[in-house]
Amino acid sequence: MSEIIIIASEKFSKFNELKFGFSTRLGGISPGQFGMNLSFNVGDERLNVLENRERFFGALKIGLDELAIPRQVQGGVVQRVYTQGGYDSCDGLITDSKGVFLTISTADCLPVFLFDPVTKSIGAVHAGWRGSEMNIVSRAIRMMREEFGTSPADLISYIAPAAGVCCYEVGEDVAKRFSHEFLVRNPKLHLNLKEHAKTLMLNAGVSNENIEVSEYCTICNANLFHSHRRDKEKSGRMMGVIGLVR
Repeated sequence: MSEIIIIASEKFSKFNELKFGFSTRLGGISPGQFGMNLSFNVGDERLNVLENRERFFGALKIGLDELAIPRQVQGGVVQRVYTQGGYDSCDGLITDSKGVFLTISTADCLPVFLFDPVTKSIGAVHAGWRGSEMNIVSRAIRMMREEFGTSPADLISYIAPAAGVCCYEVGEDVAKRFSHEFLVRNPKLHLNLKEHAKTLMLNAGVSNENIEVSEYCTICNANLFHSHRRDKEKSGRMMGVIGLVR
């Protein structure tokens, strides 16, 4: 069993009222490549997943009963939540409730986390290429403005580890859905989901200085991250979590 490694956000770490962490594949008890798998839906034993979750969230001093977990469907729906629990058919959550920790599960798709230090509200978004095509990040920002009075200029964002443009190959059917500025031919077409999300935030009015982008590619960094693209059915899942302390 390896040591638990948790990815932090430099910008989020400056706020004592905020808890944030993003898991890696290291530190869990699941066998083989599953390692620190935090998903019940990939063929891992349930007791292993529960123990992995206890270790990851325990290291952050977050209880499993404090989590709000979206049942992600690769869509564009964002939901405001008031309490912990599971939320069907959505890929984004927002809240201003303290002690409600929003989670996103990934293994290559883009996890985006938002924090408004003025209104004390947060968001967590799961954006694969389908969610990105639907501009789910823009939807989350718009909802925070409507629900909490958030000014996009106040938002602080962290784009967490995900498939990088170095490795995220797509076919013509996906590529044609995105502007050429987010595509690289290397020699096949690669999609830059991180740059797409950043551009959506800038267009919404988020300050460039308030956007932190992880340089980690989940596909490249095989020792550190799960990757469905790389490992197929043998891939576990990471989780990112953000919440306002009571």
